[in-house]
Amino acid sequence: MDFTPTEEQEAARELAARILGDLATHERLTAAGTATDAELWKALSAAGLPAAVEELGLLGLVLLLEEQGRVTAQVPLAATGVYGVLAVARHGTAAQRARLLPALGDGTAVATGAFPATGAVTARDGRLSGSVGWVPWLRDATWVLVPDADRALWLVRAEDAGIEAVELTAPWSAGRLVLDGTPAERLGDREGPGPYEDVLAAARTAFAGLQAGVCAGSLARAVAYTSAREQFGRPLATRQAVQLRAADAYMDTESIRVTAYEAAWRSDAGLDCARAALTAAWWASEAGKRVVHSGQHLHGGMGADLDHPVHRHFLWGRQLDAYLGHGTQLLAELGDLLAEGDPA
Repeated sequence: MDFTPTEEQEAARELAARILGDLATHERLTAAGTATDAELWKALSAAGLPAAVEELGLLGLVLLLEEQGRVTAQVPLAATGVYGVLAVARHGTAAQRARLLPALGDGTAVATGAFPATGAVTARDGRLSGSVGWVPWLRDATWVLVPDADRALWLVRAEDAGIEAVELTAPWSAGRLVLDGTPAERLGDREGPGPYEDVLAAARTAFAGLQAGVCAGSLARAVAYTSAREQFGRPLATRQAVQLRAADAYMDTESIRVTAYEAAWRSDAGLDCARAALTAAWWASEAGKRVVHSGQHLHGGMGADLDHPVHRHFLWGRQLDAYLGHGTQLLAELGDLLAEGDPA
């Protein structure tokens, strides 16, 4: 396997880093509150980054999301990329791709997904009924990708569904999705759970990549702070306890990154990636919590300030842990998957 980005992927990552670094400042994020930064989303869309995901693949999306996570930019890039652009490009019909991808690519449409399937949504004659407790970026969405109890995928117009605002740990413009005979469009024409499993694995991988960026940003802030903050005439970063804590956080961050890269590479190569995606999600959940806690602790008393930039990384890290399913749950699912492939 080779995780080296292509020239196109690297160029897209550098462009994203430049735009996000310029616009996703602490002051703008504070002013946005819990809402999406609409101007930043327009800037990313004008640069062609959401549209580029179709060509860059899942690994390219992971690279972009790392840059988003570093600055905790409040834009629906992960949701639109994985539940919109990649899902439609991979599993939509030719007519659906022609109709939906242009708007998703230029940012005039936003997608999200009611994943993972809980069995709470039923389909009958092209209409869906049921509810999903919370869906990220639902309040910004144009389309919602919804799996039914049989794991068939349906596209629902957000304007046709009931949406109740929900505030999460992180500012993801989330909402409760209520479906009551809501008209829906089947994504693609393939029967069976295959498309659902593919989108779920891609989502786990993408959000793991986002967590890698969140952790990298938290650690970078901690390193900068402990290098400048002096105690008893020496920078905190010269203390062995601080160095060891930062080193552990670095290794955890790299573990999240490399497992996300592997899962994305396998997906783009057309290989089975369910186990790799679960592994990446587990690392993002378990190690992610450790890293954002370390980032806050290494700031000492400043880490207790809810208005300090590092606290935002802490909130995102904990929210990603919850969204991915928590480590114990993911590990149990991975064990079941491994057992299915064991002849013994």
